Amino acid sequence: MSRVETLSGWGRWPKRDCVVDDFDPATDTPDRFNHSTITRGAGRSYGDAAMNPDMTFLGPLRNRFISFDPEAGDLVLQAGAKLSEVLEAFVPRGWFLPVTPGTKFATIAGVLAVDAHGKNHHAEGSFGDHVNWFDLMQADGQIKRCSPKDSVHLFNATIGGMGLTGHILTVSIKLRRIETAWIQQKTLPAANLEQAMQLFEDHQDATYSVAWLDCLAKGDARGRSLIYLGEHASVAQLPAEQRSKPFDYPAPKPKSMPIDAPNWALNRFSLKAFNYLYYRKGTKAPPVELVDYDRYFYPLDAIHQWNRLYGKRGFAQYQCALPLASAKEALLEQLDAISKAGLGSFLAVLKRLGPGAPNRPLSFPIEGYTLALDFPLTPQALTLMDLLDEITIAHGGRLYLAKDSRMTQATFEASYGDALTQFRALRRQTGAYDAFQSLQSRRLNL
Repeated sequence: MSRVETLSGWGRWPKRDCVVDDFDPATDTPDRFNHSTITRGAGRSYGDAAMNPDMTFLGPLRNRFISFDPEAGDLVLQAGAKLSEVLEAFVPRGWFLPVTPGTKFATIAGVLAVDAHGKNHHAEGSFGDHVNWFDLMQADGQIKRCSPKDSVHLFNATIGGMGLTGHILTVSIKLRRIETAWIQQKTLPAANLEQAMQLFEDHQDATYSVAWLDCLAKGDARGRSLIYLGEHASVAQLPAEQRSKPFDYPAPKPKSMPIDAPNWALNRFSLKAFNYLYYRKGTKAPPVELVDYDRYFYPLDAIHQWNRLYGKRGFAQYQCALPLASAKEALLEQLDAISKAGLGSFLAVLKRLGPGAPNRPLSFPIEGYTLALDFPLTPQALTLMDLLDEITIAHGGRLYLAKDSRMTQATFEASYGDALTQFRALRRQTGAYDAFQSLQSRRLNL
């Protein structure tokens, strides 16, 4: 039964009243697509990518596991399953996700639709690199199996295609073997951006790497960071008392943000104090320590509704990818702009990206670096992000559609170039343009 709900992305902006309904491919017919629709997973994209006022289909109801090959690690499941459900079922059996974003509450369809990258992109690529095949319902109701060998153009366009090629129904992914639920984490302080980038380059052999970055530090400390390297721990690396139960660890005690923080709580002074204390604490951390996978991959998931930290107005996340050759110069320009504006980000994350996937028109990663920032939603922050756009484009970079809530069509076209022509043509040819739209696709003329 269709109904009207007020929807937003994880950034809680923009908000729109949308007609919503459940979606069942077994009974739904193509006439459901006689007006534009979009499928919404867990609502973890940050902006307006999973919102359509005409009709937003809800996908997480379809979350069954279908089959698993314990020799190859191939898992077949309905696309509405959340990463958390996969982890709960398969970590105790010695399997882990091949690539994971920073939240485990996203759906399989969601991470496929944004071609999510994680802390191991430099080594393992993005989520799409580990997809065997998926079934896609198109505008005419036909269900096509897409893989690197079948319906290849649809396969490539759908991975990173933001749900704009059809409804992703069933997916086969390849899991990776692990011996324990623990990560050997190495913390490397970097006094400035140049040192941080050199540490990333020196540790290209690390399975996982990510940095927290102080975007308000100035002078010789500009871009000071804490780099966290990670490796899946073996049984032999666990303390003796844990080796008999390598997949047991203290269950995280979820906390919750019960109310919206006041708008004044996050300001230049509180952020500067937090950044100073966080960096100082990191410099005193053990060089190597065992942490459970939740703490390493999903620290923010421990705080339910952490997005309320930014107040009722919501927030915008800014994430760009910058080519390796110009990344340092671009990042320094961006840090200068952020510091000058006095709008430091509470969460600033830097990662090294490996080669991208040029055959996927809207896949975000390019070889170089990616910087992600959160800004409470204010006119000043929107002005700053426009300036960051200019720096990104001037250096040949691009913005991440999964995090976007405000970029212009001109910025988007400058980011993705000729690949957009290919994607738009496929949408027209398959009837997807009229059947599958979001507020984001309308804003960017996708």
